[in-house]
Amino acid sequence: MKLYDINDVKELDRQEVKKLYSDYVNPGLASMIGLLNFDRVYVRAKGAYVWDKEGEKYIDFLGAYGAINLGHNPDEVIDVLKEVFERPNLLQATINPFAAALGANLSNIAPQGLKHSFFCNSGAEAVEGALKTARAATGRKKIISCEGSFHGKTFGALSATGRTKYQGPFMPLVPEFERVPYGDIKALEEKLKNRDVAGFIVEPIQGEGGVIVPPSGYLKRARELCTEYGTLLIVDEIQTGFGRTGKMFACQHEGITPDIMCVAKSLGGGVMPIGAFITRDEVWERAYGGFDKSLLHTSTFGGNTFACAAAIASINAIVKKNLSERAEKLGNYFLEGLKSLKDRYSIIKEVRGKGLLIGIEFEQPKSGILNTITGGAVNKFYGEFTGAIVAGELLNKHKIITAYTLNNPNVIRLEPPLIIEKEDIDYALNALEDILSKNSGFLNITVNAAKTVFGSIFSKK
Repeated sequence: MKLYDINDVKELDRQEVKKLYSDYVNPGLASMIGLLNFDRVYVRAKGAYVWDKEGEKYIDFLGAYGAINLGHNPDEVIDVLKEVFERPNLLQATINPFAAALGANLSNIAPQGLKHSFFCNSGAEAVEGALKTARAATGRKKIISCEGSFHGKTFGALSATGRTKYQGPFMPLVPEFERVPYGDIKALEEKLKNRDVAGFIVEPIQGEGGVIVPPSGYLKRARELCTEYGTLLIVDEIQTGFGRTGKMFACQHEGITPDIMCVAKSLGGGVMPIGAFITRDEVWERAYGGFDKSLLHTSTFGGNTFACAAAIASINAIVKKNLSERAEKLGNYFLEGLKSLKDRYSIIKEVRGKGLLIGIEFEQPKSGILNTITGGAVNKFYGEFTGAIVAGELLNKHKIITAYTLNNPNVIRLEPPLIIEKEDIDYALNALEDILSKNSGFLNITVNAAKTVFGSIFSKK
């Protein structure tokens, strides 16, 4: 029997890692990652940069989907963890002081009126808890979410997620879930007016939907409608929170307070997994108030010492460094540069975002002879892989890490750590211009990507 230890892992080369992952974890994912030469072995990370085993330096413009707002391995978080390693991490027969303090900190930085927090381990768990809380607090069953949304892949979160691709194999999902078009206030009111909806869950900006920014005033009006019809407003700030969009939380751009707010990702400083949902006092009391109901929703690892300590350090660092303001300024600069590229290159359909959560959507090719010959396969290919192709070019030619959005693979996201430097943004803009100027059409980009694919395949034989 072979059991790997840490020193063994450190010595694994690229092919050994891929084989082990393919044999014992997820073979399909291993093949997909390897196809465009993404399967590098990274051995060091700091700030906005990572280094592979060959010593090559990369700029991380993916930012772990918003989980490393402070960058990789921030000293502020690592140092705090060193201070608490002798404390009991899991001890349920008491009240954890770190969870208590973290709850106070979250309430202080959250939209005014949010008070009680439940701690868990991920964004999907935070969503699950929020959905359960909405039903318990209202006595209603129906949940409304938005088309194109992404709230996670556990059963309740998946039932709210707005893409059938991820739902189909797991049907039937949790009943009483319905969806409305994102940004459509009339459709939302139509669902709420029967006064049977427990909660409306919404992202202030749809991340996986393709970085979709709703119309101005959408969240404010949704808040008013939820209040009018007795529905709890659940705002999913898992990707948009902790300074990402230029405010501590994106819903603060419209000055609203939800009834329940979900957070995760950068809450743990990019070091520890932790999520939470935070509620108004009256919502908590209706759902979990008193002895009898205080243990209705629990988590073994939720609120553990190490995770809470990391979260305390993360919040303090984000506030001290004023990363919200930094994200706003650098985001405006980045968006201006990207929109300038859009004006010059027709392949870019739209640039959108807020702060340092930015998406670039690419045009679909016009139907031509090649698409006709292939029975529509060419257009279908671009519809699913344009973002991946451009991300591959950025990685393989310019050592910039990006990815496409899950619900709209024709969009690449630019979501760097909030400590990114202006010079790095300039480098990314120049890299995109280099790719677009040398590849004026879809076919040229595809040919270059194909070279990468074949080179990747044959170099690993």
